[in-house]
This record gives sequence, structure tokens and C-alpha cells, in this order.
Amino acid sequence: MAERGAKPKRRVFVVGVGMTKFQLPHTRKWDYPDMGREAGEGALRDAGVHYSQVEAAVASYCYGQSTSGQRAVYELGLTGVPVFNVNNHCSSGSTALMMARLLVMGGYDCTLALGFEKMDHGLSEVFEDRASPMDRHVGSLEHLGVGTGPLSSRMNAITSNIIKMFAYAAQDHCREHGTTKEHFAKIASKNRRHGMNNPRAAIKQALKPQEILSKRMMCEPITVAMAAPTGDGAAAAVVCSEEFMKKHHLEDKAVEILSQHMSTDTPASFNHNFLNLCGYAMSQEASRRCLRDAGLSIRDVDIVELHDCFSPNELFLYEALGMCPEGKGGDLIDSAEWIPNKSGGEVCRIGKRWVVNPSGGLESKGHPIGATGLGQCAEVNWQLRGLAGKRQVESCKVGLQQNYGIGGAVVVTLYKRYSPTMAHTEANTLSKL
Repeated sequence: MAERGAKPKRRVFVVGVGMTKFQLPHTRKWDYPDMGREAGEGALRDAGVHYSQVEAAVASYCYGQSTSGQRAVYELGLTGVPVFNVNNHCSSGSTALMMARLLVMGGYDCTLALGFEKMDHGLSEVFEDRASPMDRHVGSLEHLGVGTGPLSSRMNAITSNIIKMFAYAAQDHCREHGTTKEHFAKIASKNRRHGMNNPRAAIKQALKPQEILSKRMMCEPITVAMAAPTGDGAAAAVVCSEEFMKKHHLEDKAVEILSQHMSTDTPASFNHNFLNLCGYAMSQEASRRCLRDAGLSIRDVDIVELHDCFSPNELFLYEALGMCPEGKGGDLIDSAEWIPNKSGGEVCRIGKRWVVNPSGGLESKGHPIGATGLGQCAEVNWQLRGLAGKRQVESCKVGLQQNYGIGGAVVVTLYKRYSPTMAHTEANTLSKL
């Protein structure tokens, strides 16, 4: 909150989003400039904004050389604007969005966040002659008695070690709270069913919980159908000030970023707790700050797009975001009910309140890690604008996005559809509507 006499923070809006269809690696012949052009042009077209009006761009990617952001952005035009390249592992896209927002808060009127990735199967580390940014996390695994290295000949060490972090956290959750692998399978099945109505999802195959459980075991209790596949693709968002939005008559497209916070690792991440090693405490803190700053509670949120890199992580996040008490994530997914919408589709509601990952989540869309956060942003914006088709959540007003990158960073963002009749300072009355 601003101090007495301080200038209020500048309001920031997303007025256009674009996203390619996410593809499994090696299934489409294209390169990252092609991806960036498709997503960037889509966002600009959605906003009705010409690239010449963009004053700065922020590009996010992990598997690319320095200034790859410029190479992708140049597909949209050569206007000489600043281009910032960001890399924050799987939270890179949300980091780009955050920087684009901060640039607008600092004085720019219109910015572009563009995330892209061209991947192989699984994760990898390029440099072997220097410290890994994950070495503290891997060291914590070893301290907790977990052997590091490949799970099988199909996987390299980094992919295997990340799977182990979430798998052992899931084992602890089951042991301490009575959660079962069936709960995780229900989440994976729910996300697959949502993904059937997403034309941009890489995987469009509905699976029942028992089918999820029957798939190849990666590391108990995570089967391959509970894991988000890596992918290729891009997503983008046009971010602007209130003045720019009104000057160009973009009110009908505007979605306000009410608040946004990034948390990085604290000593809690390495306190010999698998759950915190997977970003639980970071997500808890970032979401707490976002809700506080917006004057909202989690009960005011209608839709949530969160980082389901593995199905157990979605369950952990139900608790970290405050959607249920600690240890009760299984009960929350047990409350799931499928609700038909006016577009001839359906969405899954939990706790009689929230629809989580109506896009199908990372498990259905795929996970091109530089683009994932902006893909989540696109989904929340389509939902709040009523443009999500058969996966539309009816009458949704407030959306929350959570994006996690191991190494690590969590970005949580709260959005609300712009209403000319409601001042920003009245946001805390939403819970009474």
C-alpha cells in the first residue's frame, strides 16, 4: 500500500493475448522465430495494436542463445525498441509478464511480453563445466536420503531428479495426510478432460483415473500420465497503461493485473522438507501477498491456472494457495463436479467455488517452459473476457495464475476484467458481489 502522500501505483492492463498451439517436440517443422511471430502477431491483432506502438519488449526462453529474444521480436518489426531477455526456468513466461508490467508502472505506455521455447524430450543442462543452478536442490535430495541420477535409460539426471522431488513430496503427503494416488489420478483425469476442449493443447486424449494409474510408473506415485510433457510453442501479451487503454478505446478487451508477486527460495526451501523443495512455501507467500495487495481472499477468485508440472503439485497448490487447509487437498478434488456451460462444453468445479486449469493445464497443453507462464496468462484473459468457448467458466470475474520455476522462482498474478464503473480502490468489495 502506498505511503501517505505517495503517488498511487499506475494501473496496468493486458489488452491482447496470442498463443500458438503447443506441440510435442519434433512434431512440427518450425523454429522459435516462427513461434514468436505467430504468438506476437496474434496478441497484437487481438489488441488492435500495431507493433510500432509497442515501446519495449520482454522475451522469455530457456533453451536459446543470448539475444534470441531480439531474433524472435524482429519478426514483428525493426523499430529499435528495447528488448529484454529473461530466463527463470519454468516461470520465465510469468517473469516476462512481470517485467512488462513493471515497465508500464515505471512510465512506458505499451509493452509486449513474448515467451517461446523449442525443446527436446525432457529437460537438460547445457553447461557441464560450472555449477548447476539446481545444485542446492539436488544436494537437499541427497541429504534427505534420495539417490540422484537417472531413473531409467529413458531419462537424464536433471529430469529424473525433478521428478523425484515431486514424487517424494507426494509420498510424504500420502503418509502424513492419508492422500492416495487415486487423488492424483483424479487431477490428471480432470485436466485431460478439460484439455479436450482446448484447440491449442498438445494432448487431446481423455483418460479415466484408472487409466492414468495404469500408465508407466516414473517414480512412485507419479505415472507418465501425471506428468506435463515438454513442448514447442509461444505465447504473448500486450501490456499497457490505463491512459493507453482508454486513448485507444480498448476497454472491452482490458483485463487489469490487480497484483503480482514473485518469491524466490528462502531457507525454508532447504529445510529438509520435500514439499518446500518443490516451491510450496514460495507459492504460499507469493499468493498471500497478491491477495493482500488486491484486498481479496481466495474465495473471491473464480478461476485458477496453476503449475501442474505433475498432478501431485496441483494438489499441493490447493493448500498453498489457501483453497483448503493443509492436508485436505484430497478432499478438495473429491468434491469435483462437472458443470455444463452455455457453449456446449463443461468445466470441473471444486469446493463449489473454483475451476482449476480450465485450459487443461500443463498436463494437456504441454510445457514449452519459456512460454508456459504467458500461455496461462492467455487462458485467464480469454476466460475473463468470455472467449474460452467450450471450456468457458460462466460469469467469472477474477482469475489467479501461479507459475513455478525450479531453481527457483514463483510468480503469482491476480487479474480482473476491467469495469469502467468500478474504481481500482473498490476492488476489495468484490467479495460482496
